[in-house]
Amino acid sequence: MLEVKNLNAWYDESHVLHGLDFEVREGEVVTLLGRNGAGKTTALKSIMGLLPKRTGSVKLRGVELINARPDIIGRAGIGFCPEERGIFSGLNVQENLMLPPVIAPGGMGIAEIHTLFPNLKERAKSPGTKLSGGEQQMLAIARILRTGAKLLLLDEPTEGLAPVIVQQIGLMIAEIKRRGFTVLLVEQNFRFAAKLADRHYVVEHGQVVDMIPNHQLEANMEALHRRLGI
Repeated sequence: MLEVKNLNAWYDESHVLHGLDFEVREGEVVTLLGRNGAGKTTALKSIMGLLPKRTGSVKLRGVELINARPDIIGRAGIGFCPEERGIFSGLNVQENLMLPPVIAPGGMGIAEIHTLFPNLKERAKSPGTKLSGGEQQMLAIARILRTGAKLLLLDEPTEGLAPVIVQQIGLMIAEIKRRGFTVLLVEQNFRFAAKLADRHYVVEHGQVVDMIPNHQLEANMEALHRRLGI
């Protein structure tokens, strides 16, 4: 579904990604693992065209997007949920949810979203930034699910959340996978990612240095501990 080859990216003069290579197959949950500063978030932003300078190849279902604008990339079917969530303070929950345009059929309807995220139904008229951190994360993801985007880029969805909310986010990701969505997940909580992902790419210094299928995690734990500082 998503094929990234020789992806390089810069922040001004700082060269952050150095030939990143990985792929995400349709219906998978795939994680990018690595220490802080490895280039994981930069990879997501580069896929979305949010950095002014990037080279290489980013293909979605065979269509090259490396030179496309972010709005074109979004309409191609990729939804990005940044770590800061991007909830609009001047809009209530329902208005935040309805803000992005529908870009393709197959997105979740409001009733489905409220079933998956009952808190959002209860808080529909509340200002977006009055929600708890977990509720804001749910809203940010729900907003994408409504649009019809089939590939979700999730950047640190459990950052700063209580364990009970982390568990809810995990159940939600498992459910959207069951419904046919594809997820590329950047996550510092390795134990959370290990319960959800089909495969893990390990990123160091802007490059993929290993790919581990989930069923081979146990055999690779020593190397992962060393690389991730778990």
